[in-house]
Amino acid sequence: MSRRRQIYEGKAKILYEGPEPGTIIQYFKDDATAFNAEKRGTINGKGVINNRISEHVFTRLAHIGIPTHFIRRLNMREQLVRQVDIIPLEVVVRNVAAGSISKRLGIEEGEMLPHTLIEYYLKSDELGDPLISEEHIACFNWANHEEMQDIAAMAIRINDFMSGMFAAIDIRLVDFKLEFGRIYDGDFSRVILADEISPDNCRLWDFNTGEKLDKDRFRRDLGGEEEAYQEVARRLGLLQKEDDGSPGEVLDMNAHRSRLRQTSPKPKK
Repeated sequence: MSRRRQIYEGKAKILYEGPEPGTIIQYFKDDATAFNAEKRGTINGKGVINNRISEHVFTRLAHIGIPTHFIRRLNMREQLVRQVDIIPLEVVVRNVAAGSISKRLGIEEGEMLPHTLIEYYLKSDELGDPLISEEHIACFNWANHEEMQDIAAMAIRINDFMSGMFAAIDIRLVDFKLEFGRIYDGDFSRVILADEISPDNCRLWDFNTGEKLDKDRFRRDLGGEEEAYQEVARRLGLLQKEDDGSPGEVLDMNAHRSRLRQTSPKPKK
């Protein structure tokens, strides 16, 4: 890890000052959290896997015209990204009922939604990331009307692309979380995709068995977290050697076994 000035440390990543103005180094940790960090643990190698998966997804999204903060991967745990002004919203795109929407609305988990649903949550761990409406967003000026139109359009396009990408490897994209930020050119600003896309913020189920291949294995004490993350990377072709036969930065994480350290009791249902 580069010895640079630390800017911020979150639950899954550390941000460092980048080598050039307007850049950030994003370091992926092995820490795992759930229920707004009430539950904590470690999944060995998670940061390495998430770095590669997020690089892969962001690169493919850029190819279809989605503007992102990703510049390039630096090493096994770090990415160089553009510095953005994060919009304080978590944008959740749902295709199948799971997690909080099942609990809130009494919908059986696994039920296909009539159409893709976009939900907005205020990005605030202190408040428990509350569900909010577009009226709240407009009232408190968290994003303007044009920005919300761009966010919704990008979220739908990302969902369409990722649903097909995962379906091709027999994975159902149940839901996922996105974050967006602003970049500036003088007085003009535009919205781009930020943060990461990985099994940490996507629900991914095997199409045939329904097996969960994401952080729900940690949330629900199912075990096999490390193997599930590896399986997603394997199906995406990210655990193989370089085409020239050299090892490169091979993610042979099967040499490790998952060692999950719980530091708080399981929250009551």
